[in-house]
Amino acid sequence: MTAYENAIEIKNLTKHYDGFTLENVSFNVPKGSIMGFLGQNGAGKTTTIKSLLNIIKIDSGEIKLLGLDHIKNEQGIKQRMAVIFDEMPFHDILTAKNLSRIFSGLWKDWDNKIFGEYLERFGLPAEKKIGQFSKGMKMKLQIACALSHNAELLVMDEATTGLDPVVRDEILHIFMEYLKDGERSILMSSHITSDLEKIADTVCLINKGKILLSGCKDEILEKHAIIKCSNEEAEAIDPEDIVSIRHNNFGAEIMTDKREEAGYKYKDCLIDPASLDEIMLYYVHKGETGWE
Repeated sequence: MTAYENAIEIKNLTKHYDGFTLENVSFNVPKGSIMGFLGQNGAGKTTTIKSLLNIIKIDSGEIKLLGLDHIKNEQGIKQRMAVIFDEMPFHDILTAKNLSRIFSGLWKDWDNKIFGEYLERFGLPAEKKIGQFSKGMKMKLQIACALSHNAELLVMDEATTGLDPVVRDEILHIFMEYLKDGERSILMSSHITSDLEKIADTVCLINKGKILLSGCKDEILEKHAIIKCSNEEAEAIDPEDIVSIRHNNFGAEIMTDKREEAGYKYKDCLIDPASLDEIMLYYVHKGETGWE
């Protein structure tokens, strides 16, 4: 089995569509970690995921999964990974019991015992038709399937969208368990930044097909802050310290990526920590004025 440092390596990925281009997208997901892939709907997250799964053909660039070329070694790679989509890919007339039979023939490492344990843990009936499941139950069933064949890499496309906070929290806890041995990795695409803030090691922000920000989540949160001041005080702030600025009737709110320096340079201003949600908003609206 190939040794690798990064579970996913994407270099200069480009894909052109009429009206949209995924442009020179590059990022790595280190082995044993979880990357939060964030951005608004239509930002390019799903196109990137479909590219690495070879569902769509890329125009240029290089993609490696588990240390292997994503096209030349596609079949071998897909035995070692699992994908969870926001919509259930299984037919409504099937049952969990049906799926266990189907997947035991598809995955060489499929484990019916582990699958049964997940069904019991999630409270999922083995013989009830999937069409009668709630959205949360369907997502749990996808996760049970994904985690029952010893996958080294888990890729999720907006998997927690539309789920209530209790179910989302339960699922995030399971993902943390999945990562414990240090041999498994997750790419989690989402626009729910609170989920990514809880569990991601690294984050990558994409907007309009371009990567705006990528790196260690804790470092990104540590160096970003929001400077709150009057419009007059905003005029005196060094442009080098400004990522993005938002004016309103009460003054200005400025995103900076130099939090420590801002603390002693702008002592008369209020400087607040920034959440991932705020960081995403300020980067996405960079260059705009008066955005809401």
